[in-house]
This record gives sequence, C-alpha cells and structure tokens, in this order.
Amino acid sequence: MDVSRVPVDTATRGPGGATNAYILGSDSAVLIDPAARTDDLDDAVDATSVDHVAVTHHHPDHVGAVAEYADACAATLWARAGRVDAFERATGVAPDRTFRPSDRIATGDGHVEIVDTPGHAQEHVAFTWDRGAVVGDLAVAVGSVVIGPPDGDIRAYLTSLRRLRARGFELIYPGHGPVIEDPDATLARLIDHRLDRERTVRRAVAEGARTVDEILDEAYDKDLTGVRDLARATVRAHLHKLAVEGDLDFDGERADP
Repeated sequence: MDVSRVPVDTATRGPGGATNAYILGSDSAVLIDPAARTDDLDDAVDATSVDHVAVTHHHPDHVGAVAEYADACAATLWARAGRVDAFERATGVAPDRTFRPSDRIATGDGHVEIVDTPGHAQEHVAFTWDRGAVVGDLAVAVGSVVIGPPDGDIRAYLTSLRRLRARGFELIYPGHGPVIEDPDATLARLIDHRLDRERTVRRAVAEGARTVDEILDEAYDKDLTGVRDLARATVRAHLHKLAVEGDLDFDGERADP
C-alpha cells in the first residue's frame, strides 16, 4: 500500500502540535483525518486521485477539513454506521456512505479494512491492510494516549491495543508524531503503561486517597504542569474501569475500597 503522511498544524495537545493526515493508495486513494486544509496536504492530494475521505474518530483535531476535501476531490465521504449524527455535528456535513468494522474500502493499491478500536473515543476505528495500519489516537511512538470519560474507556482501549497487536503489523501510522516502526514493542509498552497506572491508582485508594485529586497526587510521581487536566481525566477513566470490575466504588468524584 502506498502511504503518504502529511502532518497538519492543529490546535492539538498531541506530539508536535500537529495531526497526521494520511493518503492510502496511489490511485482511488483514501484520505484519512484531514484536520485542516494546508498547502502541503493540497500538494499530496493533487499528486494522487482521492476517491474517499474518512476519519478515525470525531475529535476536532482530526476532522477540521473533512468537508473541504470531500468537496474538492468529489470524493465519497464515509462515516461509521450508527454514528452519523455525531459525525455530522463534528464535520458539518453528512456522509455519503457508512462503514462497519470489517468492511473494506477499495483503492488502486488494494483494499483497506476497517478495524474496531474504541477506547480513546467510542467510534474510533483503524484503517488496515496486510502490513500496516492508520490508527488515529490509539497509539503513539513516544508517551501515552489520554483516555478520559465520558468518551474514553480503559477496558475498551486495552482490548483495542491487544486486537491490533495480534495482527502483527510491520508499521503503524499514528494520528500524532512519527511512524511507529516497532508496533509489537510499542503496543506492549502502551498496554503495560496502562496496567502500571491502574496499579498506582488502586494503591492510592487502598492507602486512603479518596477524591480524584488526592488519587491523582498519589498515583503520579512526576510534574504534571500543563497536563494535570489530562492526567485527572485518565485517573477518572481508571477509576471507572476498577468500579465496573468490582475492585472499588466510585461515584464520579469519590472512590472507596
């Protein structure tokens, strides 16, 4: 599969302050996550024939130029089945067609298969082929992904990481930052990181922390300047997971063993 990666400056807190747009295929291509219209992305689109536009999920830093490129390319605009209303609210335009996990979109280089990867967002999907996958905000080469309620779900996120790891891809193309050249190691690292964070959250509650901020202070042993809100959201997501699994009680504000 021919893959073009074009970082697009956006109002994102992801690595590098940019969102990666991707063009899959050298003909009848799929444009994924056009976050903004830029000269670089225009040049990449002009260098091929884009017949399809789609997104990994509906967050603002992934959808900003969806309507513009679908119109400019006279392309088929895709949305996830069952999420059309949310897609329209996010993009300002109605899709032409819908997909479900395991559906395929044909390009000149072969088929792109949609894989269900919820966790960062409920509607999140990856676009895959035999050797690679565009994974949106499922994974990053360095650091970790924010999983925050109400949209984020740690249980679903861990399942998605394991699902993708089982596919044995050679390369993974994330929504932010560089291409992931060691998918197995990176996905294993992200799984271990989430489980390690769960252990620190569980321990904080066991040792007497009760409010989200108390648990946050006990669970993180690093400076959270500028990212405390993101860490707080992640702690909430872990507490929701532990509550669902019966390991503690959590009412949204207070946790008890």
